[in-house]
Amino acid sequence: MKKVIIIGGGFTGSNVAKRLEKKFEVTLIDTKSYFEFTPSILKTITDPKLFEKIKVFHNDFLKNSKVIVGKVKKISKNSVFLGKKQIFFDYLVLASGSNYSSPIKTKNMSSVSKLKNLEKIHEKLGKAKKIVVVGGGLVGVELASELVNFYPEKKIEIFTSSKLLPRNNKKSREIAKNFLEKRNVKLNFNWNVNYKGRDYFFNHKKIKGDYFFLCTGIKSNSEFIKKEMKEILNKKGQFLVNKFLQVKGFNNIFSGGDVSATIEEKTAQSAVIHAKIISKNIVNLEKSKNLIPYFSKSRPMVISLGRKKGIFEYKSFSFFGTIPAIFKKLIEKKEIFGLGGF
Repeated sequence: MKKVIIIGGGFTGSNVAKRLEKKFEVTLIDTKSYFEFTPSILKTITDPKLFEKIKVFHNDFLKNSKVIVGKVKKISKNSVFLGKKQIFFDYLVLASGSNYSSPIKTKNMSSVSKLKNLEKIHEKLGKAKKIVVVGGGLVGVELASELVNFYPEKKIEIFTSSKLLPRNNKKSREIAKNFLEKRNVKLNFNWNVNYKGRDYFFNHKKIKGDYFFLCTGIKSNSEFIKKEMKEILNKKGQFLVNKFLQVKGFNNIFSGGDVSATIEEKTAQSAVIHAKIISKNIVNLEKSKNLIPYFSKSRPMVISLGRKKGIFEYKSFSFFGTIPAIFKKLIEKKEIFGLGGF
């Protein structure tokens, strides 16, 4: 049986493993022992108990795969290195995802440690009088909305270098701005914030606050690629892929999810579609069939504004209300249930 190694257990990696484990000898390598529904992780900041509902241990939904919790040091054209251990493969899937500031996305953290970390943050937020969110993109807006709904009595501020939701349409930006301002969230635009240690500054002036969240972007988890293979990465550290999601220069190596250099909004929905395409193409290679191309395109998006409200956006169309919030909850349940949760 041919060997497939998957690096990363997020939306792409977990779904590829589940789709291929009955057809190949599959090994999933992840820095954590569990899959987590990251679009809902912001809710766990205000309610840590919800963490148990948005995670599934890899061994609970992968019945025929080998799961290794560890960090890949480097790869070659036919093997992966975990420290001094070398594991050979016929096919490799690079789905190592991205890294964000804690606690939104964390690496190398056990389920128990993650829960304890969330509980500590929750305790600090309870004592804080002023909470500052640095960054007005999708994560910053969703986080500020969650915080103001849970802590309406606290001062909450957003500092952003441009407008809110800069990659979304004008209607969504207006909805988010009105939602936050009606709840007395102070919005600070055209601020380039610098930080040193635990302190945040604008033009050398210290920003006052009791707790800060840094929501200014993601970093690709591709540090295991050495200098001799840097040609397969773009400037953002993402893997360059062709229309079949094969990594540049390789027939047997694929990449999907946040770490793949597809030109599109990096969403869970796209990552799952990547998994479907990659799985089918690996099977098709074995059967000498034509590969299936992946097409990047605009897809519907749901933006949470707290637990009970949200924005549904598709291209230039947006609407606000409880229906988008219900949509997001159903998507969460579908994905977790599909991987063996609940």
